[in-house]
Amino acid sequence: MAGIRIGVHWSVLVIFGLIALGLAGGRLPDAHPGRSGWLYAVAGAVTAVIFLLSLLAHELSHAIVARRNGVPSDEITLWLLGGVARLKSEAPSPAAELRIAGVGPLVSLALGVVFGLLAVLFGQAYGTGLWVEALAWLAAINVLLALFNALPAAPLDGGRLLRAVVWWRTGSRLRATAVATGAGRVLGWMFVIAGIFLVFAGAAVDGLWLMLIGWFMTAMASAEGGQARMRELLGTVPVRRAMTPDPETVPAATTVQQFLSDPAWVYRHSAFPVTDAAGRPLGLISVHRAGKVPVDERHRTSVADVLVPLDDLPTAHPEDRLVDLLPAVEASPARRALVLADDRLVGIVTQSDINRVISWLTTVASAAGDRVRP
Repeated sequence: MAGIRIGVHWSVLVIFGLIALGLAGGRLPDAHPGRSGWLYAVAGAVTAVIFLLSLLAHELSHAIVARRNGVPSDEITLWLLGGVARLKSEAPSPAAELRIAGVGPLVSLALGVVFGLLAVLFGQAYGTGLWVEALAWLAAINVLLALFNALPAAPLDGGRLLRAVVWWRTGSRLRATAVATGAGRVLGWMFVIAGIFLVFAGAAVDGLWLMLIGWFMTAMASAEGGQARMRELLGTVPVRRAMTPDPETVPAATTVQQFLSDPAWVYRHSAFPVTDAAGRPLGLISVHRAGKVPVDERHRTSVADVLVPLDDLPTAHPEDRLVDLLPAVEASPARRALVLADDRLVGIVTQSDINRVISWLTTVASAAGDRVRP
C-alpha cells in the first residue's frame, strides 16, 4: 500500500477477539436485545475489522507524512496495543516532527467524526439498530484513540508533539527526548498504579488492561531514553570510524555454487557486497540468501540474480555522522550499510561495528565519570 509493507503480529488476533466478543456478548445485546446470536457475532466481527482498519489508517498517515518530510518509512506493523510505523531516520526539524506526530491523532479524530455522522444519518433514516450502535462505538473509540494518543508522553504521538515543542524552544533534540521520555515513564507508572487500584476495587479486567498499557508505555519510554543516550554518546563520530574499509567483495558474475564453496568467502563473513566488472557496488549477498537457492540451480544462478539490490540497502558517505546512519541500519533486514564515496565502495558498516563503537564510548564515559566522582 503506497509502497509500504503492512505486517500483522499474531497478537492482533487477541485484540480482534476481545473487541468482537465484547461487542457480540455485551454492548450490542444490551443495547438491542432479542436479536439472533449470529447477527450479534457478525456485527461484532465486522466492527472489529473496521476498527483495525482505523488503526491502520492512523499509522499510514504517519508513514505518508514522514515520507513527505524526508523521513523514509516502508513498514507498518499492527499488534496487540495498536500499531507502529517504522521510520528509518529522525525528523530533520521540529516542524517536521510536529507534522509527522500530529497527523495520527487528527486522522483518528476525523474518523471519529465521520463514524459519528454516519451513526446520526443512519439513525435518522432507519432508526436505531445494531449497525447504528456499531457506528456509534467506532466513533467513540476513534475519538478516544485520538485523545489518548495526544497525551504529552512518549511513546504516544503527544510525546512526539511535546518533543517537537521542547526541541524548537531549546534547540536540543536530546533534551527534548529526555523530557518526552520522562513524561512517558511518569504517565506509565500512573496507569500501572491506577490499574492496581481497579483490580482491588473489583474491576479486574479493566485494571489489568490499564496495567498492561502502563507497563508498555514505561518500557517504550525507557527504550527511547536509552536510544537518546546512545545518540549522545555517538555525537559527531563519523561513519569511517566504525566501518570496515575496503571490504571483501563478490563479483556479480560469481555463481551461487562458487560463492558458497570458494575459500575466498567461506567462513569469513555472513554477507558480502557485490560489485560489477567495473567495481561499482550492486548490492549485498548473504550466505543465508544464497542458501535459499535450490542445490541443483546453484551452478547456473549468479549472485547478481539473488542479491539485495543497492536501492534496498542503507548507504552513507565516510564523513556522514554515524548517529544518523544508525536508525537505517537497525531498520534494515541486512543490518548493514554500504559506505560509498563518488559511487565507489569504500567500506561496510554492520550493527556489530556500531555496537563496538558504542561499547567503547560507554566504557570511556563511565571511566571519566568515575574519575570526577567525589
